[in-house]
Amino acid sequence: MSVAEAAGASRRLASPAEVVAGLAGVYMAQSVVGGVTFQGLPAVLRQDGASLSEIGMLLVTVAPWSFKFLWSPWVERYRLPPGRPHRSRRVVAAGGVVVMAMMVGAGLAGPGALGLLMTLLTLAAFATATVDIACDGYAVETLSERHRGWGNAAQVAGAYAGTAIGGGLFLVLVDHLGWAFACFAMAATLAALCALFVLGRDGPRPTRAPDAERPNLGAALRRREVRYGLLLVTIYVVGQKWAMVLIGPYLVDAGLGLSWIGVVNGLGGMSAGVVGAVLGGGLVRRFGGGAVAISSMGLQAAVTLGFAASAAYGLHAPWIVTGLALLNAVVMAVGFVALYARLMGYASLDQAGVDFTLFQCADAIASVVGWLGASAFGDALGYAWCFGLTGAVAVAATCALAPAFRRADAAA
Repeated sequence: MSVAEAAGASRRLASPAEVVAGLAGVYMAQSVVGGVTFQGLPAVLRQDGASLSEIGMLLVTVAPWSFKFLWSPWVERYRLPPGRPHRSRRVVAAGGVVVMAMMVGAGLAGPGALGLLMTLLTLAAFATATVDIACDGYAVETLSERHRGWGNAAQVAGAYAGTAIGGGLFLVLVDHLGWAFACFAMAATLAALCALFVLGRDGPRPTRAPDAERPNLGAALRRREVRYGLLLVTIYVVGQKWAMVLIGPYLVDAGLGLSWIGVVNGLGGMSAGVVGAVLGGGLVRRFGGGAVAISSMGLQAAVTLGFAASAAYGLHAPWIVTGLALLNAVVMAVGFVALYARLMGYASLDQAGVDFTLFQCADAIASVVGWLGASAFGDALGYAWCFGLTGAVAVAATCALAPAFRRADAAA
């Protein structure tokens, strides 16, 4: 290749900003589906007279996100054919078409057909989880270490924004223009968001060697850095997320009205999450993912102990509990960006989608275990003790993170 040809090829590659924008579109689209499923649809069903047990059945649709590691090797084998260009865009495009078809089907079915809706939304969750495998793998391969913080910021900010669309705008459209129009509008929104990635230019990324081992779970678990990464995820989730399930009920019992809580969780939570994601991306680029993750966990412990103090001493003024809730959202977003930016470095370029998916599934499983435990002991112990114990766990996690990062870095 001549110098001129090389320069032309370089110009045809996407910049890091273009890559991040494309990733943000896909991550936002995934969260639109989640917002419709877990925020929009339950409100519609309840308005139509559905029981809480019926609405609770929607939790079945989250299963693909917890167990997507099981089919991640097959996705990676298709996405990364040996010695040939990657097929990330094909996976995203195919998954996007399936999700849009499910949303159109949901619009035609109507909110009364709960069984059919659950089937359609479970298929949509399977498709979005599959797309996430390919998208995460592409991000690890394409973004250099100095830009990975921004990639994870796009993921976190996209998640908050997509949830606001699926859980907020969707309900407004249902209320004013009807269920079918709202579902069709969500399908069109998904198409527009995925187009940023599917039709965008490719970023600089390695071509998989023809003799590389086929992606598989065994290869991931044999690598020490992946095992240490799973340990890091578990430690971080234990410290960061186990108090989450208590915050919503605590706001109610502290005397905040449902409308105010809705504003806090909706507009306030989205704004705080986006601010935290952008802040996290900048901090990671300047100080590194490990240092920011450890600092964020320390702040998480302080916020959780702040909730404990509020409960123990009856500090229920709206500005106190609201401030704690919003600060919690900012700190969690910063920490999530920092942790996963560091975990990207532990994923193999030969099967990045498999390795990174394992980290995410460990996160999901550890979160559910903690939430079930906090819910079970919440009534017996009370808020002050539960927040105090989870805060103490966060302090212990902060102390454990530094040696865990050192061991993981030494293995990488």
